[in-house]
Amino acid sequence: MLNRLPFDEVLRSTVGIPKGTQLLDSSPRSRVWRVRLADRSLVIVKQITDGGDTGADADTRFAREVAGLRLAGRATGPAVAPAVLATDLPARVMVLEHLDDLGNTDDWMPGYAESLARLHALTGSADAGALPAWSGPTAADAESFLALARSLDVPVPFAVPDELAALLDRLDPTSHHALLHGDPCPGNDLRATDGVRFVDFERASLGNGLVELAYFRIGFPTCWCAMSVTDAPLAEVEGIYRTTWRGLTGRDVPGDLADACAGWLIQGDALVERAHRGTADQLARVPTEDFEWGHISARERLVHRLGVVADMTGDHDHLHAVGRLSSALAARLLERWSTLRPLPAHDTRPWY
Repeated sequence: MLNRLPFDEVLRSTVGIPKGTQLLDSSPRSRVWRVRLADRSLVIVKQITDGGDTGADADTRFAREVAGLRLAGRATGPAVAPAVLATDLPARVMVLEHLDDLGNTDDWMPGYAESLARLHALTGSADAGALPAWSGPTAADAESFLALARSLDVPVPFAVPDELAALLDRLDPTSHHALLHGDPCPGNDLRATDGVRFVDFERASLGNGLVELAYFRIGFPTCWCAMSVTDAPLAEVEGIYRTTWRGLTGRDVPGDLADACAGWLIQGDALVERAHRGTADQLARVPTEDFEWGHISARERLVHRLGVVADMTGDHDHLHAVGRLSSALAARLLERWSTLRPLPAHDTRPWY
């Protein structure tokens, strides 16, 4: 009964009569079906479940996803997300356009970058309050990062605490209103004939698009399938993103990509899957245990992120000391645990 299709009479009168259903794989926080209607068309039915949350939290996730999808529905030209066809608020059910995913392609990143920029450019200051503001690193994250260095006996340059405090100020999302997906990971992007569509907007927010453009450099920090992107493809996709954004908005992307990457570095919760975020100081675990998420360990993710920030901040006006600390921390981790592997290359991306 738990997996019975939640399709009441209102949805039937609005969308059509279900004639066949297939339960699809999804997270514990939702149930998803592919449904064939009486007219033989297909739709997706998604129900947000408690998944360990309180009912109020599940209600919030439902409202957030529907709001994010409806904002994404503003796109002109190729869509960037499935259309919302109907909703059943009490049951936390949404009926969505069915998308035919073309599947595997080696050259997946350019289309992803273009659609990500198009998604981000759909909202502006007039949309303030339509979604929660992006939730970035906090003072507690900065202190955990400093504590990690101390626990590994890595000297902290004098300027680092002040640089981190200033970083948190610069990452404040208040003045930014780009439509952020919240989890733009492989598997949440579907390839259609006219571009990439993003799905699963449960963490949608408003903020600076650079925090999601940073995924290419920092190793896809909210994804189990962390990966590394090499220099030439990286330059291409970042160029596509910036050009697309400029063409749509008439201005350059605001902010500093190095800041966005440093923000991901100091967030311990970006080392674990969503269910474990907010449950412990994850950076404090690193010196004593190397916990895995997917096929990649926390120390491997961390070494990659440290290297990225060190490379980006060698001559940075505001993060120079953070960059030196990052380089020293990466060296110490590799010295202590010499078997740590580099992240897989982007061309080994898993396909769902």
